[in-house]
Amino acid sequence: MFPRWSRALGSLKNLKYRNDVSPIPRQTYSMATASAAAAADVSPPPPKSPVNLDKLFWSKPCSLALPADSPHRMDEPNYEGFKRIILKLMLFYSKQSKSIRGANVIYRRVVSQVDKPLIYDVFNLEKTFKMTFSLLVLHMWFCLRRLKEEGKEGVELGQYLYELYNHDVELRVSKAGVYSVALIFEVNLLLSKWMKELERIFYGNIVAYDAAMLPEAKKDELQNVIWRNVFCDDGTSKPDDAALRAVQVFSALLFSIVANHVSCKVIALIKAVTSLNCVFIYVQAMTRYVRREVGCLSLTDKEAMFSGNFMFTPLENTSTNK
Repeated sequence: MFPRWSRALGSLKNLKYRNDVSPIPRQTYSMATASAAAAADVSPPPPKSPVNLDKLFWSKPCSLALPADSPHRMDEPNYEGFKRIILKLMLFYSKQSKSIRGANVIYRRVVSQVDKPLIYDVFNLEKTFKMTFSLLVLHMWFCLRRLKEEGKEGVELGQYLYELYNHDVELRVSKAGVYSVALIFEVNLLLSKWMKELERIFYGNIVAYDAAMLPEAKKDELQNVIWRNVFCDDGTSKPDDAALRAVQVFSALLFSIVANHVSCKVIALIKAVTSLNCVFIYVQAMTRYVRREVGCLSLTDKEAMFSGNFMFTPLENTSTNK
């Protein structure tokens, strides 16, 4: 499903501008030295407790709507008197204005979940543009799928949401480099080309996710789609339950055979097999996460969805995820 990202990245590298994928500005030598000295005096943070993937996302789906007393709620401002009259004349309370504000809150929920370091830690993902884009598309699909259940009104809100997403993705692509004035025109052409390609990927992924959730879809179809869209670099490999079982058996066999006589080559083979086994485990965990989020959002009421007063399932290893 994903195109060959190496070709797109290669075209970016051909431009003679400085790549800076980090939002943190570069420091001078003196600033860096001072920062290093200050960091030396700070004791390292305590190690994070490992996340047990086998215990995550097994619980029964429930509504993601925020309670009335939640500090995370974003309620409509309730102005009174002259101020309300002026705002009403300015169409602040019109249906379109409310939809735009609701779409802004919904997209903030999406970005909050996708930009959290925890989602990359839990699913063992590298924080790259490609990976962040994959997660953005996935969580946009969650919301668009749920909004579509509300008919025409939900589809219209989904369009506002998509426009916010599209603008955000364009900003993320632009921030991938700092351009000189001489290259502005060439960069703008490349940005336009990238956006068209990303739009194609977006709609392709949405169609694939929808098809994987159909009643007639194969049991492992969603898992395969997640593998292609998120975990696989070239979109050609395909996880298989039988292959996973074979990997697990082979891994256990290797460990038992070489318990006392371990060579470097055997160690390398064991590491490769174990790595493949772990990737399948992460794919299965994300598949459970996706199915649970879809179920939870289906149970989330219309008012919570349209106002954005919901939050995706927390990724910590808590009782809510078990």
